[in-house]
Amino acid sequence: MMNRVLIIAEAGVNHNGDLNKAMQLIDAAATAGVDYVKFQTFKAEHLVSKVAKKAQYQTASMPNDCNEDQFSMLKRLELSEQDHYILIDYCKQKKVNFLSTAFDPESLAFLDKLNLDFVKVPSGEITNLPYLRKIATLGKKILVSTGMATMDEIGQTLEVLKNAGVSSDDLIVLHCNTEYPTPFEDANLRAMQHIKDVYSCEVGYSDHTPGIEASVAAVALGAILIEKHFTLDRNLPGPDHKASLEPFELNALVSAIRNIEKGLGNGVKSPSSSEIRNMVIVRKSIHLSRNMKKGEVIKEEDLEMKRPGDGISPMLMEGVIGKVILSDLPREHKLMFTDLSA
Repeated sequence: MMNRVLIIAEAGVNHNGDLNKAMQLIDAAATAGVDYVKFQTFKAEHLVSKVAKKAQYQTASMPNDCNEDQFSMLKRLELSEQDHYILIDYCKQKKVNFLSTAFDPESLAFLDKLNLDFVKVPSGEITNLPYLRKIATLGKKILVSTGMATMDEIGQTLEVLKNAGVSSDDLIVLHCNTEYPTPFEDANLRAMQHIKDVYSCEVGYSDHTPGIEASVAAVALGAILIEKHFTLDRNLPGPDHKASLEPFELNALVSAIRNIEKGLGNGVKSPSSSEIRNMVIVRKSIHLSRNMKKGEVIKEEDLEMKRPGDGISPMLMEGVIGKVILSDLPREHKLMFTDLSA
């Protein structure tokens, strides 16, 4: 689907319901050089019941609102349709692509009008059959996040999407862990490769661990897309700030991924253009270990291997032993075939 790793900076709900903060997040994402900045699109009344409790990580991140229910929290974090248009225009000004994740069918229908490059199945919707059937009708490339999912559930989701007409070429499955932040011992990055092998699909990583190490490692393991939450300040109140990168860390993530991406190479082991010039300097060639006279026959003890490597390779030593010296030669002379009998 692409020739380089795509980097999605997940702003999510870290705008705290403030459009100005959302625009500042776009500023930070554009400065870091990510490919996409992604928000979340939902109507709280379609997403959660009014008696649903917050997750433990949400309560821990918002101790002053510990008695608030999940519905009230999400209602404060909604973006209006008009907000979306404003943010899309601002992304165009800042030359960064806009994405959003929809959490209900109405929001999916709205995002369909925005002509986005991707739509995403968030981890919480991977077992939501009506949602999956709806997203499959949009004719978009689909990211499938797999937090909390078993391999069987991933397989069932992909089957639903493909049966509804989604091509394998239009799917990227994102390995993910739905804990904020994810403990490193739960990251299980090798699961990403397992998903790729079992389902013959492109894979990426939606990273909720602290820092940038897991994302960089995922790229080295074959991720073609990285999604990472970021915030203006981890100390802001809100459900996802604590598991997010700050702007300077987002800059470091993009730089590290681009370096690793270049470093992966083509998989063929051969001397690189940057090291070829060092071969003569670092490798060795056959030299004489003593002064030798014309007509002497070379023995192994008459030879030593020294730099530079622009003479006869030590790998050809056995073909040199037994040859006759054609002229007087000093110790440390770098042998050439012209010094030797045929």
